Amino acid sequence: MTRSNRTIIVLLFWTLVLTLQAQQNNDDKTLRVFIFAGQSNMVGSDSKVKDIKRFPPFAGLEAPQSKVLFSYCIGRQNKMRSDGWVALQHVNNVVGPELSFARKVTQHIKAPIAIIKCAAGGTHLGGDWNPDESIGFKMYPLTLDLIKTSLADLDKRGIKYRIEGFMWHQGENDMFNKDYMPSYGKNLKNFLAKWRRDLKTPELKFYIGELCTKTIWGMDLRPRMYAISLGQREVTNADPRAEYVPTSHVGAEIGRPVGLHYHYGTLGQLQHGENYATAYLRTIGLKLDQPRPLKKWPYKKGSKVKLFVLAGHRNMEGERAFVQELKTLKGKEILLKDNPKIAYKYHLGGGYKVSQGWEPLGLTGYYDTFGPELSFAHTLQGKVAGNIAIAKFTHSGSQIIDWTPEGSMAKSRHLYPKFISFIKEAVNELESKGHEVELAGIFYHLGENDMSFHPYRKEAAKRVQTIIAQGRKDLGQPKLKWYVSQQPPTDVERLNNLDVVADMAKAAAADSGFIHLKAFNLPPQEKMLVITTEGIVQLGEVIAKGYLNSK
Repeated sequence: MTRSNRTIIVLLFWTLVLTLQAQQNNDDKTLRVFIFAGQSNMVGSDSKVKDIKRFPPFAGLEAPQSKVLFSYCIGRQNKMRSDGWVALQHVNNVVGPELSFARKVTQHIKAPIAIIKCAAGGTHLGGDWNPDESIGFKMYPLTLDLIKTSLADLDKRGIKYRIEGFMWHQGENDMFNKDYMPSYGKNLKNFLAKWRRDLKTPELKFYIGELCTKTIWGMDLRPRMYAISLGQREVTNADPRAEYVPTSHVGAEIGRPVGLHYHYGTLGQLQHGENYATAYLRTIGLKLDQPRPLKKWPYKKGSKVKLFVLAGHRNMEGERAFVQELKTLKGKEILLKDNPKIAYKYHLGGGYKVSQGWEPLGLTGYYDTFGPELSFAHTLQGKVAGNIAIAKFTHSGSQIIDWTPEGSMAKSRHLYPKFISFIKEAVNELESKGHEVELAGIFYHLGENDMSFHPYRKEAAKRVQTIIAQGRKDLGQPKLKWYVSQQPPTDVERLNNLDVVADMAKAAAADSGFIHLKAFNLPPQEKMLVITTEGIVQLGEVIAKGYLNSK
């Protein structure tokens, strides 16, 4: 067979695949059934239905979704069961990812959907979910029976359906078993194969949720958690019908004394459900992010551009700042509008959302959120001579160690090389357009989780110094200014003996290019260290004034 013939055959094959996919996606009558399974984060542990009202993008999800069928079996010994199909709703005042998943999916497709959920906290893939020899709580046969029983009921009703996707979130308990942890990837591969066999769906698509890396376990048990993540990635990289769904950028509230152990909490559950929905909608060919290109390049050719780099963790990203609340802030209405006079480039959530070239500065966060860049730019405009451009690089699920040149055991979260490349790329792109570029400063907001966990708090100042020193070398700018902002750290008995504010001030005193900005007068916060909408606006103003006052 000639190369040209092979090419024609390949093209015909993909044409057929795309045609069949299009036909499938346009089928508005067939019920699409999704399976949700896993352990405590799939259950929704440590979430509360009453908290939904705190998060405007998800308003209304406390009510049943009458058009979505739901069949469930949740828990270990004392299982909660629907005993047949009911309307999708919360179970026992707990928020599972299926609530936001269903709403988002039904907003974008016309076909009816149904969800079958079987989940129990503290269960292992190597044991409880083992399809070959299920032990302990025997979750695999339990889930298989639930699925078959639920589908049989649809058959009795004469409802046409197809199994559309399998959402899996599990792995925390396998971290603590010396046999299960290194075998997680092998076990997961077998798990997927057996489901496809037992459900007679060889093309079944799986969506594998990343473990919660943002909590105390995410910091303290990095090597173990990374081993599970590595196994998940190996499977999804090798299986074209399996997708790894990142979660390290979702909300995970810091509680008392130092935070949630390993659960997302209410906001994280709602956002994770949207992650699953986004992944599914993408696999059926729907593109949710619309390009936001600059209609006109805002700077004259040959003119000088001051490039401001914003970087950091959850609050620099704007995890808890919602557009809906911004609309209610008097005098801040201008922040809602795109600013075409400022070119904006971003890399958010560790790569979860990335700009398509340079865009006008505006509302670009995911989950209807925004960061301090809006008020930062607004404060600078008119007070800084010449052109302003902004580049923002954030990862809300990171700790300071991820930003250091050496990184940590969690190699997938080694941000330093990506961060430096991002800055260089921004400079090069502006220069290629004929501009002289002044790197006006890097504005780094300290890692919030580092402030709430003793080993990380202890090393915070030293690690920031390392990032600054190496960053200056790698960018070829030995006098580059770093503006390091800090909100009040947690004040609990076992942490307050480490005065991280004094540590940071001491580091700044030893380096004239290290400007320490205390963001200590922000509005009261609902949760420790997580700045809400008005506070994020003020944070942008604080760091902008810090720059202006340093000139």
